[in-house]
Amino acid sequence: MKSSHISAKPRDTVSAGFVQGILAGLEYRESERLHLLEHAEIATNTPNDARQRVSLRSYTALYRLVTEHLCDEGFGLFSRPLRPGFLEWLARPCIQSPDLADALRRICLHLNLIQDNLRLELTHHTTHATLTMAVITPLPVGAAGFVFAHEWLLRLIHGLCAWLVEHPLPSSEARFPYPPPAHADDYALIFAPRTVFDAPCLAIDFPLEFLALPVRRDEAALQEFLAATPANITKLYRREHALATRVRQLLRERLPESLPLEETARQLALSPRSLHRRLESEGTSYRALRDTVRHELALDWLAKSDRPVTRIATDLGFADNTSFYRAFAAREGCGPRAWRQQRQQGGGAV
Repeated sequence: MKSSHISAKPRDTVSAGFVQGILAGLEYRESERLHLLEHAEIATNTPNDARQRVSLRSYTALYRLVTEHLCDEGFGLFSRPLRPGFLEWLARPCIQSPDLADALRRICLHLNLIQDNLRLELTHHTTHATLTMAVITPLPVGAAGFVFAHEWLLRLIHGLCAWLVEHPLPSSEARFPYPPPAHADDYALIFAPRTVFDAPCLAIDFPLEFLALPVRRDEAALQEFLAATPANITKLYRREHALATRVRQLLRERLPESLPLEETARQLALSPRSLHRRLESEGTSYRALRDTVRHELALDWLAKSDRPVTRIATDLGFADNTSFYRAFAAREGCGPRAWRQQRQQGGGAV
């Protein structure tokens, strides 16, 4: 993936990849797509250029225009439309829940009833919980729509849950069932510091203790929440992962040299202890971010270039090839050469 400049992407802009996704349900209705883009004051060539960004104001306008035009709060991405009132129907039962565990159970139950394409499930583990979305019936859209359906629904669920408990819900890792999209660099700030692609299904992990957080919203709060939509659910970029994203960018820019935690803290005008504590509050650590940056770049270079494995190890700052092999195999279950060969043979396709 491309390296990004240290400054975080403006929170009042949105990657063109999300614009392409929000229009995916109109894939074969070009005149309607162009009409909606013009009314949202977005250049008509924007969805075709992943480098572009649009204002949050225009994206919010497009969000509203598409749902109203299709009479579908799911943007035409699912086999059955999500009719107006869907969000209220999803959120209202949750304000009766005693805690987040019960609210998530209700969300999964209701979403499994109202649409036929994705099966949602919440599982409990020793130290964490995992929310999964598995495709059970093909979505009636192309690749961009497939990606956006997962992005949108996960962000909607996460945003609703954080609102219900009035508490940030940072996650350590999110896994997606498709190759990295052109706007994948934005994922760390939207979903989790570590993102994995080409996974069997969408899955996101978060600390188990979050499930015990009490629901703190009532009917009056729900009415305020609904009145603020879609603006409050089109704010993709989450504050609780902002620092982790900046650290990732610093680490990327320094490669192949290492960047000590102390120097990173100095560049961010923080003490090492404060940096450690704030990263921990975002569900990650300095070492985890360093290892993730290395691994993501390794996957990108192995998949998209003919760069020799030995050079990749050097470019990522590993002391030797053996260290790189062990680190890679620990995550992927095979060495980098075997992974590249499987990818070239189609083993990594979704």
